[in-house]
Amino acid sequence: MLGIALLAAGCGNAQKEATEAAINAAQMAISAVQTEAEKYVPDQLQAAQGVLQSAKDALAKGDYQKALAEAQDAANKAKELAAAATAKNEEWTKDWAELNRSLPKSMDAVKRKLEAYARGAQMPEGLDKDKLAEAKTEYEQLKQVWADASAAAARGNLGDALKKASGVKEVLAKLMVMLGMKS
Repeated sequence: MLGIALLAAGCGNAQKEATEAAINAAQMAISAVQTEAEKYVPDQLQAAQGVLQSAKDALAKGDYQKALAEAQDAANKAKELAAAATAKNEEWTKDWAELNRSLPKSMDAVKRKLEAYARGAQMPEGLDKDKLAEAKTEYEQLKQVWADASAAAARGNLGDALKKASGVKEVLAKLMVMLGMKS
């Protein structure tokens, strides 16, 4: 494509057609990765679309050289988008797998500790019946947020799932300290 564009550079109409072809190719490349890029790397997608729009604007002004350079840059950004989206998907999948492995175990441990305290086990210093009731309420809320995170992951929305799971992890850690499970 670049070779064709360079050969055609001497002829006005041919140069315009080559530049339009390069812009169309960049548009198709971006469109091909758009769905995944929107999920995983929306900022990079926006940047690629911005470069593509710049190429279209330069073409409209008759600046074929700038338009061609921008179109080539947009096509390169589309390739980068595909790689970045794949990498982010792999990262999020790994992160979710780790949270999905560790959080249910921690949730079960907290549940057992709450049940033990409810049955009369000696509570740690600073934990009284009122704080225990608050801890139980907080645990029930965490269960719901975890269920929502799991549902989001099942729908393939790992970004939302990770955001919710990270919140669960943070609050769960504080709850475990309150219950005397961690220092």
